Amino acid sequence: MSDASSYDYPSPLAGYENAAPLPDERADDGKSYKNPQAGVLSKAYESFVEPLDNGRRGAFDVHIYYLQTNPDETKYARELWERIRREFPELRIYTLWDRPIGPHPVAMFEVNLFTPAQFGAFIPWLAIHRGPLSALVHPNTTETDVPEAERELRNHTQRAMWMGERYPLDTGLFRRYMKARAAAAAAAEGKTEA
Repeated sequence: MSDASSYDYPSPLAGYENAAPLPDERADDGKSYKNPQAGVLSKAYESFVEPLDNGRRGAFDVHIYYLQTNPDETKYARELWERIRREFPELRIYTLWDRPIGPHPVAMFEVNLFTPAQFGAFIPWLAIHRGPLSALVHPNTTETDVPEAERELRNHTQRAMWMGERYPLDTGLFRRYMKARAAAAAAAEGKTEA
């Protein structure tokens, strides 16, 4: 996990600085509070908040892990992959990998979520149906003022959510990738100037 203290966090109350004080009145259950009703639902029900990617990539990736050396988990993963493709055909579902790939230390498959409704339907469904498998749910953000490697590192660590056991990711992959891209770009510039 990355060091959360290395990031800046805007106040969650940005935009509410001049709002009326909240009431102290309790709801009928005696434990929760009555909240002031604005008569309008949050825009977060319709589209993901910035800087989540509301475009082609999708706002969330779900990586569902299984131990490729375990026949029972492999069978379950294959069946779950098929079930998701049948029940959620509107989602983007990738290859059922039989080995580690990218920063992922064991076999997995990926599902992309594009809308709050898809997230709201799929994540609770997966909580019930993932069986013995673990899942990493991470956002895809679009901050242009943050280098891609740093953005991906944060999305896969500090901003990520886990279902089941957490697997250690190869987070150095993000920095190695960016170094390789920078070296290739520098080499290409050198070739065009010659």
